[in-house]
Formats: sequence, structure tokens, C-alpha cells
Amino acid sequence: MTQRDILFLLAPGFVGRDRREYCPECAEMWGLISYFPAIKEALEIRYETIEQPRVGLVALLGDGRWNCPTLILARDSDPGPDTKTGQSGEWRYIDNARDIGKYFAHRFGTPMPRGS
Repeated sequence: MTQRDILFLLAPGFVGRDRREYCPECAEMWGLISYFPAIKEALEIRYETIEQPRVGLVALLGDGRWNCPTLILARDSDPGPDTKTGQSGEWRYIDNARDIGKYFAHRFGTPMPRGS
């Protein structure tokens, strides 16, 4: 099992719909990490491509689970009382930006996402 949480993001500037694009939720994660750099030091960050299936996520969570951003929780990570998590085999995960933000608030003491 992983000793650090793993954050899966789409790489910025991918080509989708015949134009260069970025994922707004992944950009939200980068914004949060830039506000609070200690978070980045505690994570392993892996990039996925826009194409599906996303090999790295599928390898850990199984077919059909390839949303980015997704945070795979380390074995001893406490997601907190208000964070929605999923389970796939041995892995617990968070597959949306707002719940990842709530987890970071619980774990690192950062502010909560507005509207949460």
C-alpha cells in the first residue's frame, strides 16, 4: 500500500474537441496546492491523459474509475467526517475536487472550500 496519498490530475494543455483544453477541476487542485505548498510535499502527483481508460487509475481502482482529479488515500489517511470517499479493493479514494479540498482542510488545516 502507498505511504503517501496519490493525486491523479489531467496534464494541462491536452487536445480535446479539436482544440487545446485544460480540466477546470484539476486547475482548482493546482490552485489549492499553490496556496498551500505543504500539501504538494505530502502528495505523490501523477498525470493522466485525456484518453480513456486512464491507465494509472484503472490499474489501482479498476475499470470505469478514471475521473480526474482523484485522490487515492494512503492506508493511514483519515478522510474526516464530511468527506465523501469511495472504495475499490484495498484502496479508498476521493474523486472530486470539492471533497479533495475538504480532505485537505481536515488533514492540513487549510480553509474549507466555499459552499461546502
